Amino acid sequence: MAENIGTSNDGGGDGCGFKEQDHLLPIANVGRIMKQILPPNAKISKEAKETMQECVSEFISFVTGEASEKCRKERRKTVNGDDICWALATLGFDNYAVPLKRYLYKFREFEGDKAANQVKVSISNSKNDDDDEAQKQQQQSPLMFQHDWKQ
Repeated sequence: MAENIGTSNDGGGDGCGFKEQDHLLPIANVGRIMKQILPPNAKISKEAKETMQECVSEFISFVTGEASEKCRKERRKTVNGDDICWALATLGFDNYAVPLKRYLYKFREFEGDKAANQVKVSISNSKNDDDDEAQKQQQQSPLMFQHDWKQ
C-alpha cells in the first residue's frame, strides 16, 4: 500500500532526496493510537496500520495546507491553533473544529495558569535562595550578630 505513493522501485523518494516515510507519521505512533480504541485483545494488521498511516498523514497535510494558505494571504509566517480550527471548519470538518477550539481555549487557559504559577514559584525560590544565602553568610562569619528575627 505505502509503496504506491510516488516512490520508485528502488526505495527512493520523490526526487527531492526525501523518502516516503519522511512524509508520514511514524507507524508505531499510528498503531499505538489505533490500539487505544480497540479491545485489549484485538490485533491490527500491518496493512491496516499502513493504510491508516497514509490517511492520517494526508489528512494532516490537507488541513495544514489550508491553514498555511490562510496565513500566506494574511502575510503571516506562523500557523497557529486558531488557523487549524478555521481550516477544519472551512473544509467541512465542523464536528472536529468546535471541540478542538474548546480544547485550544482550555489549553491556553491552563498554560496561562501554569506560567503564572511558575512566576510565583520563581519568586518564592528567589526569596528562599536569598534566605539560604543569608544563612550561609551567617555561618561563615562569626562576627555577624545571629538572631532569629522570625520569632
